[in-house]
Amino acid sequence: MSKPTIIVVGNGMVGYKFCEKLLARSTQFQIIVFGEEPRHAYDRVHLSEYFNGKTADDLSLSTLSWYTDNGIALHLDDPIQEINRTAKTIHSLKGITLKYDYLVLATGSSAFVPDIPGIEKEGVFVYRTIEDLELIKTYAANAKSGAVMGGGLLGLEAAKALIDLGITETHVIEFAPRLMPRQIDSAGSNMLQMKLSQLGLHIHLNKSTAAIAGDKKIQSLKFNDDSQLAVDMLVISAGIRPRDELAKLAGLHVGTRGGIVVNEKMQTSDEHIYAIGECALYEGMIYGLIAPGYEMADIAAAHLTAADKSFYGYDMSTKLKLIGVDVASFGDAFITEPDCRTILFEDTHKGIYKRINITNDGKNLLGGILIGDAEAYNMLLQTVNNKIILPPDPEDLILGSRGGAASEGAGVMNLPDDALICSCEAVIKGAICSAVSNGGVTSIDGMKKGTKAGTGCGGCVPMVKDLIAGTLKANGQYVKNSICEHFDYSRQELFDLVKINKLKNYDLVLDHYGKGDGCETCKPVVASILSSLWNDVIVKQEVIQDSNDRFLANIQKGGTYSVVPRIPGGEITPDKLIVIGQVAKRYGLYTKITGGQRIDMFGAHLSDLPLIWKELIDAGFESGHAYGKALRTVKSCVGSTWCRFGLHDSVTFAIEIEDRYKGIRAPHKLKGGVSGCVRECAEAQSKDFGIIATEKGWNLYVCGNGGSKPQHALLLATDIDKETLVKYLDRFLMFYIKTADPLTRTATWLNKLDGGMSYLKNVIVNDSLGLAEQLEEEMQMLVNSYHCEWKEVIESPAMRKRFAHFINAPEEKDPTAQFEPMREQVKAKGW
Repeated sequence: MSKPTIIVVGNGMVGYKFCEKLLARSTQFQIIVFGEEPRHAYDRVHLSEYFNGKTADDLSLSTLSWYTDNGIALHLDDPIQEINRTAKTIHSLKGITLKYDYLVLATGSSAFVPDIPGIEKEGVFVYRTIEDLELIKTYAANAKSGAVMGGGLLGLEAAKALIDLGITETHVIEFAPRLMPRQIDSAGSNMLQMKLSQLGLHIHLNKSTAAIAGDKKIQSLKFNDDSQLAVDMLVISAGIRPRDELAKLAGLHVGTRGGIVVNEKMQTSDEHIYAIGECALYEGMIYGLIAPGYEMADIAAAHLTAADKSFYGYDMSTKLKLIGVDVASFGDAFITEPDCRTILFEDTHKGIYKRINITNDGKNLLGGILIGDAEAYNMLLQTVNNKIILPPDPEDLILGSRGGAASEGAGVMNLPDDALICSCEAVIKGAICSAVSNGGVTSIDGMKKGTKAGTGCGGCVPMVKDLIAGTLKANGQYVKNSICEHFDYSRQELFDLVKINKLKNYDLVLDHYGKGDGCETCKPVVASILSSLWNDVIVKQEVIQDSNDRFLANIQKGGTYSVVPRIPGGEITPDKLIVIGQVAKRYGLYTKITGGQRIDMFGAHLSDLPLIWKELIDAGFESGHAYGKALRTVKSCVGSTWCRFGLHDSVTFAIEIEDRYKGIRAPHKLKGGVSGCVRECAEAQSKDFGIIATEKGWNLYVCGNGGSKPQHALLLATDIDKETLVKYLDRFLMFYIKTADPLTRTATWLNKLDGGMSYLKNVIVNDSLGLAEQLEEEMQMLVNSYHCEWKEVIESPAMRKRFAHFINAPEEKDPTAQFEPMREQVKAKGW
C-alpha cells in the first residue's frame, strides 16, 4: 500500500516547519514541496542581518541534504500555478502535474505596494526576500539618501538595513501619527522616535505619499500636504498582503480583505486542503509573527496524524531590537483606565519608557509596553500568561525591588511546569527542566538540539539559560560556567591554572587543560588570559583576543585601517599636533577628534601601518590600544590649571592614571575619566572608573559605561588622597581582570557579582578576602612590563613581514581599497 501524498505549496519558514513537525509525528506520508524562490527555506526573522555579514547559507534553516535524507522531494524556483480540487492535482510553472491526497498551502504573504504614481520607477524596492536585499544592496552603493515607506516593524528593519549599507541620511515615512501603531502606545512611540532620531534616523509622521517624482528613476517623494523630500532610493514596507491568489483560483473560501479562511484544525473550505502561516485567516485575523505560524504548522501536522490539537488564536506579544533599541509589548498593552490601573515609568535622559497595566484589585498583570530596556520582558510575559499574583508593590516589576531582596515567589523557577517558555517551538518549562534532570542537558546548545527551545526568534534564550542553571542547582549539581567544549573550566578557573603553571602560549594551555583542537570561542578567551597575565606583545601569540589585534589597528570599511596614537588626558603639544597633520596628509588619512579626547586617523593601508607608526613614535607618540581589549582613554577636563571652578589638577592626575594602566589587557575594553569638580565635564561617572575632585581629595566611582545600555558608575570611596585612590584602583582593576567572564564590561560584571557593590567595597576597601597586597603586586607587575606594541613591530623585521597585502610584493597596496571625497577629506567607498 502506497503512502498518502502531501504536497506543501511554499518553502518558507512555516512550510519548512510543517515538514519538520510532520516527520516528528509520522513517517507514513510521501512529502513533496514546491518553493517559489530559487533557494531552500531561510530565516526571514533575522533577514536584516544579511547586511551585517551573514550569508544566505548562514540564514538557511537546513541543508538541501536534509530534504533528501528525509525522503522529501523538493522543487525550487517552481511556483504552483493551478489546483484542480476535483482531480486532486496541482500543476506547476515548469509543467509538473502531480496528484495529492492532502495539500498544505504555506504561501505566506507579499509586500503591500500602494498604488502611487511613479511606483514603477528605478530605485523603488520592496523588502521581503534575499533577492530583494541583493537588489537594494547593489543600488545603495550609489545612493546618498534613502527613504522607507512604513513605520511599522518591517519598515524600521528596512531603515536599519539602509543605515547598515552606509546611507546615513535615511528617512522613515509613516501615514499614522506614531511609529509601530499596532504594538506600542503614543508615549512609547514618542520615546522610540526620540531614540531613533538620536541615532540619525529622520522620522516623518502623518505623511501620505502622493507621487514618486523623477524621470526614469526616483528623485523625490511628493506628499499630499504639498511638501517634498529628495531621496535617491525608496524601500516600501507598508504592510503585508496574504498570498491567497492560488486559493481564490481554486474556489476556496477567502476573506473579504484577503486570507484563506481556516478552522481550528487549519483546514480550508476543502477538508483535504490546509492553510498555515501568513496566508491563513482564522476568525478574521492574519497572524504576522513566526510563532503562531509554527503553531499552525504543528496543528496541521497533528490533525493529519489523528492527534487532538486545535488553534484558538495566539498571543501576539513580541520583543524586538530595532536599530539597537529594545521594543516590547505583551498581553493587553492598550487597555486603559477605568478598566485597569496603569503604572508608568519614563526616563527621557536614558530613553526608557515602561508601562504596565494591572487589574483594579492589584492582583494580576494584564499587559504592558517596554521601550529602551526590555530585560524584564520574558518574566512579565510569564506573569501575564500564568496569572501570577503580583507583589504588594507591583511597580517593582519595572523598577526593580528597592528593598534589596527579590519578591517572594518571583523568578523563573517558580513558574508552573506548563508555562510556555519558547513560543516559536511551543516548549514548556517542564520540558526544559526535564531535559536537564533526565536528559543530562547542561548548556543552551544542548537544549537547542534536544528540545529546539531558543532556535526561533531567540527571545527566550535568557530564560532558558536561567532554567538550566536553576534546575542544575535544584538537583544539587555544581553549575559550571565552562568556556566551551574544549575547556571544562570557567575563565576565572583557567586564569588561575595558567598563572600557577606559568603557561605562556595557547598550545601549552590546550595540552595541559583542554581537549581537541580548540575553537573560535576558547581561542580568544585563552588569548585574553595570556595577555592579561603576562602582558606580552599581542602579535607574538599564536591566537589573538580580537581580530583587530592581528594588525594592531581597527579594520574599517573598504579594508583599510585606523590609527589612534595615545594622547593621555587629551593633552597634546602643538608640535605633536603638527606631526599628526603631516602624517595624515602624507598618507591621505581622514582625521577626526574622538569622544575620548584623541585624534583618529582613518584609511591607512596595511603596508603603510609600520611607516605611519614609525613617524608617530619618533615624535613621541605610543600606541593608543584602540584595537585591543585594554585601557582606551582617561578623559579629563582642564581642572584647576585653567578652570575657575576646578578644585584639583585633573589633567595631571588623568595623565598619571593613563600612563599607569596603558597597555593592560582585560576581559573587555576599559575607559576612565577624571573631573576637576562635581560639574563633571569629563563625564567620569559614565566610565569603568571615574575620579571626581572634592574639597578634601578625590571620590572614586567604578563600573559605569555608556553605549546601548548606559549605566552610571557607583561610589566606591570618598574623599581619599591620590596614593590611596591608586591602590584602590589597582585592586579593583586586577580583581575585575581575574574574575570577569569573557567580553564582560565592568558594569555587567558588577551586576552579576553576588553581593553587588557592598561585596565589592568589602573586597577592595576593607580587604575582606585578604587579597589587597596580592592584587596590588600583580598590577604593579603588569605596569612594569608595559611596552608599546607598535614600537615592538617596527623594530622587528620578522613581525613587520605580516604587514603586507601581497606577500610577494610587500610594497603594493590593496587595489580594492577605494575612497571618495567628503568635506575636504576622504571616506571609504561602500563595500
